[in-house]
Amino acid sequence: MRSGFVTLVGRPNVGKSTLVNSICGKKISIVSDKPQTTRRQVRGVLTRPDSQIVFVDTPGLHKPVSALGDRVNAAALESISDVDVACLVLDATMPFGSGDKWVAERLDLSKTIVVVNKTDVASKKQVVNHLIASSGLDALAYFPVSAKSGHGVAELVAHILERMPEGPMYYPDDVVSDLPEADFVAELVREQLLAATHDELPYSIATVVTEWEWPRIRCEIIVERESQKGMVIGKGGAVLKMVGTAVRQQLPPGVFIELHVKVDKDWQRKPDRVQRLGY
Repeated sequence: MRSGFVTLVGRPNVGKSTLVNSICGKKISIVSDKPQTTRRQVRGVLTRPDSQIVFVDTPGLHKPVSALGDRVNAAALESISDVDVACLVLDATMPFGSGDKWVAERLDLSKTIVVVNKTDVASKKQVVNHLIASSGLDALAYFPVSAKSGHGVAELVAHILERMPEGPMYYPDDVVSDLPEADFVAELVREQLLAATHDELPYSIATVVTEWEWPRIRCEIIVERESQKGMVIGKGGAVLKMVGTAVRQQLPPGVFIELHVKVDKDWQRKPDRVQRLGY
């Protein structure tokens, strides 16, 4: 039996969550085109007859400007220690820059694989330029992949498996994520809100399930200002209705979701509130 832990790190929006979902064959983390969508570590478990790999999805590393930013950065950096392999995920459509180098400097490159993602939308020249630019890191291996289309993902997983030590199963073979159900539903709500709201709102939105009496679920949506409350609700409740419908479609039949919006002024700048919300 081979088993071990693999962390995925990188700048915001490089496709770490999409890659974990692709590898595990199931939605583990929410995805969005908004930066800092992932706010906490989420583990996806890939189990095969003779192996188990635990993939740790992490928030994008960035320059923080709030208590929330500090916390999500810390969550990503904490994931780097005590893993068997680290995957430095790069966005092939963006130049290899100082932000990528900053992340790389925090990794043990003797156990790091460079993953150049988004090859489905990048040109061949962009992919090659990324591979050349990152070759100076002297990492273990380099893999161009597309998390969205799946191209190159199987080869990446096969290589990671070869680097796993002998070990036990850390999770039962039917477990694909360690995220509690209530937290997963709250994340689904936030994912749909990210898709529906304006650019300035994503950082101000938090979601938390406050009641769970199956099939009834009550989820609070927290914003920072009274003006944002109306934007989240929408005219005649249109946004909330759309969000609730989209979330129910991803859950078992018969579930009933209550969505409530409340204002917690400047919550993301208050460390105690950030911690209370589970970040």
